[in-house]
Amino acid sequence: MKWFWNHYLASDADASNPYAAPMQAKSLKGLPPALVITAQYDPLRDEGEDYAHRLQDEGVSTKCTRYDGMMHGFFANPSVFDKGKIAVDEASAAMKGAFGR
Repeated sequence: MKWFWNHYLASDADASNPYAAPMQAKSLKGLPPALVITAQYDPLRDEGEDYAHRLQDEGVSTKCTRYDGMMHGFFANPSVFDKGKIAVDEASAAMKGAFGR
């Protein structure tokens, strides 16, 4: 994970930038509603779920769905994983709800 993190950031200073790492923000209040999708076997699952809980704790309307039995990347493969299709449909419905279409 450290390799990915180091390639994600432009500089070491970006590690504390909330735009790169939202959990570094002093407050998450005022953010728009969120849908956080996690996978049971994703090394980023706990971080995603912690983010969802923090959003909820700060009053942001948030839905967090964990897809059991899935791993990182399942969302990008809806033709391979049935739960990937379900997750894409869930995200699509959330976007339609947010933008009224």
